[in-house]
Amino acid sequence: MKKFILLTLFVLGAITVTVSQNNTNRNKKLKNMETITTTDNYTFELSEKVTRKKVHFKNRYGITLVGDLYLPKDIQNTKVAAIAISGPFGAVKEQSSGLYANQMAQRGFVTLAFDASYTGESGGEPRHVASPDINTEDFSAAIDFLGLHENVDRDKIGIIGICGFGGFALNATAIDKRVKAVATTSMYDMSRVSAKGYYDNMSAEERTKLLEKLSLQRWEDAKNDKPALTPNGLPNELSGDEPQFVKDYYDYYKTDRGFHPRSINSNSSWAITSPISLMNMPIMTYIEEISPRPILVIAGEKAHSRYFSEDAIKTAAEPKELIIIPNTVHTDLYDKVDIIPFEKLTTFFTENLK
Repeated sequence: MKKFILLTLFVLGAITVTVSQNNTNRNKKLKNMETITTTDNYTFELSEKVTRKKVHFKNRYGITLVGDLYLPKDIQNTKVAAIAISGPFGAVKEQSSGLYANQMAQRGFVTLAFDASYTGESGGEPRHVASPDINTEDFSAAIDFLGLHENVDRDKIGIIGICGFGGFALNATAIDKRVKAVATTSMYDMSRVSAKGYYDNMSAEERTKLLEKLSLQRWEDAKNDKPALTPNGLPNELSGDEPQFVKDYYDYYKTDRGFHPRSINSNSSWAITSPISLMNMPIMTYIEEISPRPILVIAGEKAHSRYFSEDAIKTAAEPKELIIIPNTVHTDLYDKVDIIPFEKLTTFFTENLK
């Protein structure tokens, strides 16, 4: 294909994907997107059974994270189990993680959906940067916060990670023994896809060339005193020739279904040099050390990311469970409440957070 626009490695797990767009339509659409208010622009309705409150807490690097705390309205003065939730990669708490938190709070859990460092309303400069260390730490900082809350039993805390934050959730659980159970949906191993490309198809020569380009980009960033972003994120118009998974991402991030002006995947792009640390720091190295705490991994049958979930389960020690949802693509597990197995998630955490 001759028409192309650079897409970040993180969103799609590939170096480039070819798509076309009309600049006039794109600029018009972006202008319209910018008029959306950023205060109440949640992509889902808050349950009548739940209260939501904005909260702030710091990770051990001193970065202030911003989250939404969801509480069951009937919680009163009791202490209950809690769940920290984040993802997808490049999304914000007003999107999928908030939807999950809202659903799980209806089922009796205190839930915290948060923006990762350098994204959304959370702190950290420069913006739109990813880190295998800091994004893993963000989950532990959320556990810090939940364990100090008056309505949380600190011995009953779990994690849900969505998409790229599924991998970080597993990494955080391996190292943070306070986490008693972990679940992932549509999981991406960001370090693997960054280092090896889709289905591990990046050759050693291609890896070297990519690292050379990223290394040289650092001089440009240093000269300009700020990191350059990839030229574009997802396209604002589709030509129809894109791979199906690009269309699936578009259908979520670029439509009323999931668009949010603070979401990197909706309205911006990642720093060009963000892959550097991920390419050299595999986050699944110690997944076996999650045991004897349980792992639940959920993926769509037709998801382009399915192999990450299947391979993670092969590597993990017991107890572990893999659920493949029939006729489901990667982004179906972002927000489709009739497809996401919330009852299974409820049973999993109820049985293991006790």
